[in-house]
Amino acid sequence: MKLGMFMMPLHDPARSLTDVLSEDREAVILADSLGMAEAWCGEHISSTAEPIASSLMFFASMIEQTKGINFACGVLNLPQQHPTQVAAQVANFDHMSRGRYIMGIGPGGLVSDFELLGLTDEKQRRAMMLESIDAIHKIWGTDAKAGPGYDIDGEYWPIKLKDAVLPHLGIGEICKPYQDPYPTVCLSIVSPHSSSATMAAERGWEIVSANFIQARYIQSHWQAYQKGCDNVGRAANPAAWRIARSILVTDDQQEAEDYIANPNGGLSFYFRYFMDLYRGRGILEMLKPDRDVSDDDLKLDDVIRSMVTFGDANSVLDQLVDLCEQWGDFGTLLMVGHDWDKAPIWRRSMTLLAEDVIPRLSQHLASRPATTTTAAE
Repeated sequence: MKLGMFMMPLHDPARSLTDVLSEDREAVILADSLGMAEAWCGEHISSTAEPIASSLMFFASMIEQTKGINFACGVLNLPQQHPTQVAAQVANFDHMSRGRYIMGIGPGGLVSDFELLGLTDEKQRRAMMLESIDAIHKIWGTDAKAGPGYDIDGEYWPIKLKDAVLPHLGIGEICKPYQDPYPTVCLSIVSPHSSSATMAAERGWEIVSANFIQARYIQSHWQAYQKGCDNVGRAANPAAWRIARSILVTDDQQEAEDYIANPNGGLSFYFRYFMDLYRGRGILEMLKPDRDVSDDDLKLDDVIRSMVTFGDANSVLDQLVDLCEQWGDFGTLLMVGHDWDKAPIWRRSMTLLAEDVIPRLSQHLASRPATTTTAAE
């Protein structure tokens, strides 16, 4: 079992932007020092609660301060940028990090960004994402020796470069990435039985199951991914599946209980944020521990306690074992990076998870046969 971290990141917008960006960087550097395999970070334009506008820029500031952790955009919102810009910038980052890069992509996820950029049509965003990644891969696959420039058809971004090309000066050619032929592509999955997971499998991509849905839905992501692999005659490799969950490990159970119960704490803000968003979108059921509870009767404390794995190391280990039995085999557990409103508790949690819980979880999983558990929906 590999361990990584995933952060949107999400902060109380009343906090100092300077402070939260510094803490987010500190969290990634700590994750690297603890031997975590990956760090994921989202990006949005029009949010002071999710303030990172460029995950590539954010991660670039830590390349020289880290040793082994892989940086993953979670995700590049492809409809919001020209494919040539993405291709060039990702290639730069891939070289600067010497291949420590995973290319998480998506159609976008923030409603204010959609309105801001005139991208309110969901089907259009999906089509734009696919056109963009196809164009990026064609750009990286173009052999300059076969002829200078680019001529790539597209409904949204026809890419033409023929006249202003000076091959002997390197003008007119977009840089290729460090990794050959290009970085791993990964798609973030939220909806149960996601058709996006099936499509990702058909294209040979990997997936991340998001943490802001109830655990009962997670296994359906793998079922959808397996379907895609079956469609193209390829065996589904659990190593291609990552699962993100909120985890808080403390030295004693009461410390975790006190933090969970704090109505002004970082976890309370985080899940209140999603309750408000999901209520507005009519999908609050995905946060409900009991689907029979009405929207009006859903309590924040019940959501937090059902969606956060918390307690001392032994308790968290037992909970993770139960979740792994429910989900079946997967490659990487991504702990969610929450707001460091109480920095010591989160630093300690990351350390206990990496040095105590995960080694014992890995040992447990290695001692049992591979699972094929299917969660009830």
